[in-house]
Amino acid sequence: MLKNTSRVQPDSARMHLAQRRRFGGAALAAAFSLFALSIAWHESHGPDAVSSDEMPITQARADDAAQASDGGPATRDGSAANGELVKRGQYLTRAADCAACHTADKSRPFAGGLPIGTPFGTIVTPNITPDPDTGIGRWSDADFMRAMHEGIGKGGERLYPAFPYTAYTRVTNEDVLAIRAYLKTLTPIHYTPPANSLKFPFNQRWLMVFWNMFNFTEGRFVPDPKQSAEWNRGAYLVEGLAHCEECHTPRNFMQGLQSSARFSGAVQAGWHAFNITPDKLSGVGTWRDDELTSYLSTGAAPGRANAAGPMGEVVANSTQYLTPVDLRSIVAFLRSVPAVSGGDARPRHQWGNPANDVAALRGTAITGVNGAQLFVANCATCHNWTGQGVGASAPGAYPSLIHNSTVGANDANNLALVILHGVNRTTTHADVLMPGFGGHLDDEQIAAITNYVTKQFGNPQATITTDQVAKLRTLQ
Repeated sequence: MLKNTSRVQPDSARMHLAQRRRFGGAALAAAFSLFALSIAWHESHGPDAVSSDEMPITQARADDAAQASDGGPATRDGSAANGELVKRGQYLTRAADCAACHTADKSRPFAGGLPIGTPFGTIVTPNITPDPDTGIGRWSDADFMRAMHEGIGKGGERLYPAFPYTAYTRVTNEDVLAIRAYLKTLTPIHYTPPANSLKFPFNQRWLMVFWNMFNFTEGRFVPDPKQSAEWNRGAYLVEGLAHCEECHTPRNFMQGLQSSARFSGAVQAGWHAFNITPDKLSGVGTWRDDELTSYLSTGAAPGRANAAGPMGEVVANSTQYLTPVDLRSIVAFLRSVPAVSGGDARPRHQWGNPANDVAALRGTAITGVNGAQLFVANCATCHNWTGQGVGASAPGAYPSLIHNSTVGANDANNLALVILHGVNRTTTHADVLMPGFGGHLDDEQIAAITNYVTKQFGNPQATITTDQVAKLRTLQ
């Protein structure tokens, strides 16, 4: 027994040593493999890398940007080699509509300070000028790309999805860096916007980790080889740069997008961003392609709609500058998304008849708040007492309230907000100005005009109360 035991112990030791050597070799090989993979990953994902999914169709073209531009940026470094990149970055920045959220005061463009109301409190947009102290002047290209693609700031802080990184994550590295190149040419503005005002626990940024788990998928746009180049370009713009879903898709209880109802319409700060699916009653299924492109480029599609509120700003700041190719691509993609019904009885633009109330009002003593009288006194000069507008379909025309999608909507919020705040939409085609009456008429009067207009020229089931108008006044 002792003799056998003395033989077994050395054999066992040799086997154990051999196992350790094999394990050590495997561990070394694994470590080397991980190191090699890490190097390869950084090479392929670094700031200068071009992802393999960046097919030419996903790369924005600014061929017509010089014509769409109002003169272009004045580059501080004067580099001719950088000029094309900056021009392209300007075009992309407009397509992404960065100015809309990052400009609260037109004398401080891109310096932030715009309050955005959410169910959890108010988020104030940051300064994205190259100012080194209050803007993003000290950000590296990698910092900027991480914010755009992952929603993480320079200091590692989680960004709130009021900044649409959930859409910008689809934008190619090349396009993000072009935007970055353009932003570097802006005049630095030393301005610190007010702090956010969010309720606890929503002011804890680390909680965004859990929000992202349910509502965010990081990754660049991958073209569909089964679709046309035009369709892919439209998808890239609508789902990425232009981030159309952020306003036109309803949200879940966490304020993430409801993927089952994409583009079917949603309410943002009181404004109803309408259904833009191909549904023929609730959406844009009966619109012609040229009507859609006209709406995006000018803000007006006679007999259909006139852009106001946030959409008016989108047209003025962004879509009017898009090339005809990009506008057609957007329309081609929207035609392909699933139609979603909003329960409308008829298309919004098919409501209304001319009014003849002015004859009945002559010589009549008016007591109390009368919607017809208020309309004739405040609105008829531009929209005609019949509601048919002045100037027909000319670029500077005052639009008809008949066959008008705002007036024919199934809720009266947008109409009331237009009356409260007016319209100020400037494009290369026309300067559209409607004064706001919120400072001259009280809530009861605004409600009376709104209800008269929807009853006479639009959807008579869309009404609004004085209390609802009062609430709309407070929304940011």
